[in-house]
Amino acid sequence: MGFTRGQVVQELGWDNDTDDDLRIAIEDALDADMVDGDYGNVVESVLLWWRDEDGDLVDGLVDAKADLVGGGVIWLLTPKVGRPNCVDAADIAEAAPIAGLAQTTTAAVSKDWQATRLVTPKTPA
Repeated sequence: MGFTRGQVVQELGWDNDTDDDLRIAIEDALDADMVDGDYGNVVESVLLWWRDEDGDLVDGLVDAKADLVGGGVIWLLTPKVGRPNCVDAADIAEAAPIAGLAQTTTAAVSKDWQATRLVTPKTPA
């Protein structure tokens, strides 16, 4: 996922179903704990755990952008297809541009979760 030492990563949507091994691996790469929604400063990346039952994805993505520095990345973590509360890929493809984001890649990151990388689209010069 490209996290490096010293980056500030905000984690949103954590719950008892999130993948603790993945979380530990990310914090090890950062050599720091992830910050939560109350951090109050800008962050380079947001890790957003999202399930189908979590509500409106557009609203969740807009909220996730609140502390994100320009050029930052949102990693949208959703349950894999066939898992409880999986999010349809079409829903992500529809929600991202409405929230002002572009979808770049999706990859399996653990047994039960996949990650979709979302960025703010570059504007023509």
